[in-house]
Amino acid sequence: MNAKKYRSLIIGFLSVAFLGITLFPGHTLAASAAPSSGTVSPAPDGSPLAAHGNLHVEGAFLVDCQGNPYQLRGMSTHGIAWFPQYVSPETFQTLRYDWNTNCIRLALYTDEYNGYCSGGNQEELKSLIKRGVDSATALGMYVIIDWHVLNDRDPNVHKEEALAFFREMSALYKDHQNVLYEICNEPNSGVSWDSIQSYAREVIPAIRANDSDAVVIVGTPTWSQDIDLAAAAPLEYDNILYALHFYAATHKDWLRQRLEACASQGLPIFVSEFGTCDASGNGGNDFGQASQWLQLLDRHQISYCCWNLANKAESSSVISPDCSKISGWNPEDLSESGKWIFEYFRSKT
Repeated sequence: MNAKKYRSLIIGFLSVAFLGITLFPGHTLAASAAPSSGTVSPAPDGSPLAAHGNLHVEGAFLVDCQGNPYQLRGMSTHGIAWFPQYVSPETFQTLRYDWNTNCIRLALYTDEYNGYCSGGNQEELKSLIKRGVDSATALGMYVIIDWHVLNDRDPNVHKEEALAFFREMSALYKDHQNVLYEICNEPNSGVSWDSIQSYAREVIPAIRANDSDAVVIVGTPTWSQDIDLAAAAPLEYDNILYALHFYAATHKDWLRQRLEACASQGLPIFVSEFGTCDASGNGGNDFGQASQWLQLLDRHQISYCCWNLANKAESSSVISPDCSKISGWNPEDLSESGKWIFEYFRSKT
């Protein structure tokens, strides 16, 4: 989203200690702050992962282990450097059982204040990613590791850091069935599809060297709106999804028409970020436009993640700025957009 880079991001780290917790009857998580070892435990009975297993791309669809189209629906965190408290088993448990979601996106900013490549503590940030993957895995949820390119504009700016990061993550999670990799969130400011392809042709093989069938999400030019350029010249790899992002008060019929045209051409699309407000992440919500968007995505069985899981004082944050709870939210704990998307997720079977 093109104005997100102008937001105030000076938010201190909050320390979060995790204990064994029971939030819902019959669903208990024993959490640990220890770094992930990459060990895979069986998915909980009845969980999305237990039912659908390893995902892959066939034609225009993300499909499950039985070859049936499968939609991921979930929340994206805000930058985990600034809102680490929501990267927790209790938060994800609320999203899984109360919100009826099956996916979480972990947004690791690269070039903003305390981002991974701009002064952030890389080991602490990787620990947050690992904590997020562990928490999602324990619940049988799918999880997206998002290399959140924004201020850097061209993903090639921090390509070497990206290569090292994805080599490490894919080596750690090569045996996980629930981890997807988003390698460049929103290339922008005139960055060409050729430049993004050049980057992807280095990063994807780095991931695939460890995880040969990993599902990879590739951002597209103009803040992940120009999926038509990807449709005209797709990458030569399998198990690739192309990112489209929309904000309902800004992106309307013209972008929906683009999505429909690309989907009809067989382009596999993932809406890895959307909001009900305008492209700044703020302003008024347009729930009518948001409904049109989500109905279209459901019709085409396209997966999506809502921006954002935080209590920041902006329209796109789903938690009220006055709420410090990290789980078990009541309606009064949610923002206007949070109440709406909560009800939408709950309506899905």
